[in-house]
Amino acid sequence: MNLVYATRRSALALAQSRAFVGALRAVHPSLSCEELTIVTSGDQIQDRPLSDVGGKGLFVKEIEEALLDGRAHFAVHSMKDVPAEVPPGLVFTCIPKREDARDALVCPRYASLAALPLGAVVGTSSLRRVALLRSKRPDLDVRSLRGNVDTRLRKLDAGEYDAIVVAVAGLKRLDLSARITEALDPFAFVPAISQGALGIECRDHDVETKTVLAKLHCTETGLRVAAERGVMAAVGGDCKTPVGAYATRATDRLAIRAFAASPDLVTTAHLATNVAWPSDSDAAFACGFALGQGLLETLSNNRN
Repeated sequence: MNLVYATRRSALALAQSRAFVGALRAVHPSLSCEELTIVTSGDQIQDRPLSDVGGKGLFVKEIEEALLDGRAHFAVHSMKDVPAEVPPGLVFTCIPKREDARDALVCPRYASLAALPLGAVVGTSSLRRVALLRSKRPDLDVRSLRGNVDTRLRKLDAGEYDAIVVAVAGLKRLDLSARITEALDPFAFVPAISQGALGIECRDHDVETKTVLAKLHCTETGLRVAAERGVMAAVGGDCKTPVGAYATRATDRLAIRAFAASPDLVTTAHLATNVAWPSDSDAAFACGFALGQGLLETLSNNRN
């Protein structure tokens, strides 16, 4: 059996896609895979914040088109890049075991976020991170920083920034864990929706491909991701909305911590819930959606 998989062309996208395919072939030794690399609109637009040009869907649109027109059998996404709405005919049939969901401070000269001096320049491409940084360190000079992980690190090393904030998972997948200065507490510095998780997407009617991919699905990760995406759906989250959520499991309980900010980043809200472990992804999504609705209400109350 030969399958074609679609992926973005960045170093991180290729690393995580090839790692997934390697694991897939380990459980299906007779499987062969071909790689289809795609430059998405999100990759092409580097001079403006994503919130100004259409949001996170720009990283998946062209890849999903390759699935729908038959050029690829499945696609490997960073799940945090996937909007709440999935196109008709496509399905996420496999969510592999999650990597570390936390954000990382990368800072060559200072030991932690708390240790940064007044007015230090911090780079990030995420409105969520901007809002969290401003809420914890309003004295910092937080500036926009687009580009792949290697581009951001290069600008940091060139002295354009004192520190940057990126995902721990991305650094680990690129074998750059040594660059992590501080892994930020996910309950205080709430990660992006589904950060650290991959999403494997294929055509809903392609039963053969779905069967192959199902071997690497992690049920716990899938339910945690579904809960976090429920928060996103309720808040209407994309790159224009500063929102984060972090779902964890403790024995037979699901705990979700969520964060949102107003569009002007002035007002913030945190909310948490702890419920019985859900029976399926629909139940997990519903738990997250209910929390997201409460988060919006809390944000509105805080604004008033």
